Amino acid sequence: TCFEGGMRVPFIAAWAKTDTENQWQQRLPIPANRIHEQLGTVMDLYPTLLALTGVENPPGHTIDGFDLATQLSGKRNPDRPEIFLMHFPHDHRSRYFTSYRQGEWKLIYDYAPDGGKPEHRLYNLKADPYENENLARINPEKLEQMVVEMAEQLEAEHAQYPVDRTGRVLKPTAR
Repeated sequence: TCFEGGMRVPFIAAWAKTDTENQWQQRLPIPANRIHEQLGTVMDLYPTLLALTGVENPPGHTIDGFDLATQLSGKRNPDRPEIFLMHFPHDHRSRYFTSYRQGEWKLIYDYAPDGGKPEHRLYNLKADPYENENLARINPEKLEQMVVEMAEQLEAEHAQYPVDRTGRVLKPTAR
């Protein structure tokens, strides 16, 4: 879902058995009994596996994730931005939405292909980890900033957008 219960899910990484001669464990040591809080996404698995195996990325193939080796070794990756974009420009459980998380802030943008008005939901996850209080109306400056940055990232990634009944493309707006 667009909420943290569908986005923030546990990821467990471990080697099946400790073996000092295992070349993979030597390339990527994963400490036992550690919890790492830094953001990682499913898109990070591909570049991580490429780096671990030494396989070259095919020419022209876009890598849209980050190598997780630093994080899996228990360290913080300073190159990994605390930004996550999840975009569903098509019917996903009867909704068309984009979720954009930047640090402790999260925007959920619901498109309205049926001709209604788009809905904005803004949360401060540090203060409200269960997403109970929509701050969109009381923090319009932050809402505007988040919508602009989300729209810029969507454009940079050549995102597709939903269309309304008349065929008009629905791009995110703050108002």
